[in-house]
Amino acid sequence: MSKTDNDNLIKRRGFVVGFARFGVLGLLGGVAVFGEAKRRRLLREGKCVGRGVCGGCGAFGDCGLPLAVSFKESRQGGGGIGGGDER
Repeated sequence: MSKTDNDNLIKRRGFVVGFARFGVLGLLGGVAVFGEAKRRRLLREGKCVGRGVCGGCGAFGDCGLPLAVSFKESRQGGGGIGGGDER
């Protein structure tokens, strides 16, 4: 194998590695963009994006869905039987 053949092999290998690297980065970026678009669409339609975990949801303060409303009421600690977090 001559010096120029070896240089061409290294250049091709670098191209393939670079293509794979940027292909994976592009794929991850695409997944992130589609995930954010879906999240915004669900919020716009008034659907839950927190998968039922209301306390950690970014839209919790403005959410009017039944699960979020009941979670807010339970956190306020109503005065009924077993309604508070007093210890």
